[in-house]
Amino acid sequence: MADRSALVVSAHAADFVWRCGGAIALHQAAGVAVTVVCLSYGERGESAKLWKQDGMTLDKVKAARRREAEAAAKSLGAHDLVFFDLGDYPLDMDREAKFRLVETMREVSPDFILTHALDDPYNADHALTARVTLECRSTAQAWGHNPGATVLGAPQVYLFEPHQSEQCGFKPDTLLDITEVWGKKRAAIECMAGQQHLWDYYTRLAENRANQFRRNSGGQAGGRDAKYAEAFQSVFPRPVDRL
Repeated sequence: MADRSALVVSAHAADFVWRCGGAIALHQAAGVAVTVVCLSYGERGESAKLWKQDGMTLDKVKAARRREAEAAAKSLGAHDLVFFDLGDYPLDMDREAKFRLVETMREVSPDFILTHALDDPYNADHALTARVTLECRSTAQAWGHNPGATVLGAPQVYLFEPHQSEQCGFKPDTLLDITEVWGKKRAAIECMAGQQHLWDYYTRLAENRANQFRRNSGGQAGGRDAKYAEAFQSVFPRPVDRL
């Protein structure tokens, strides 16, 4: 059994691949059990390529997106992949769905959580997922919620990078070198056939963040030679013994 665990809360079936696939693969390879929750398949709003095919139906789109996500999670080595199937555009997180996420948090007992940025004017599902994730984290910590059950500790929440950072108030404070697992992330990216237009976009983004990693790890004075990286923004203060 892994000594550490992590939880990814993804609004749609592909979000975890683009935004934190490297983090999943890197930590999983290091012995951290990473559980990915997909609140929806992204069947309505993020499957245009599939909908352009003749005879396509909602169930067929959902099935295709599920297969893509499962293949991607396998490429990344994720410990578990859970589908809530709540629908998208709009995503609807009612009380029952929130309690389901709360129980998942308690079961996984993550050392850290990864989810969307808190603001995204291009995608209300993403912003809702971030807000609900923080709400459920709070509920999972409440001793009075299902008394007698093991409560959640205080896992750090890292917001992963949105599609257009400058429009979403995203200010990363953590850069993660994913060079050693880039092959796994790129393989996962190529599993998402329904959104092929994003493959190269997120490759370039990883290269750009690696440039920032090199700069912030020493720059011309000896920065680490990262080739691919992901960016995250922490929500809570990080207790440390030294800087």
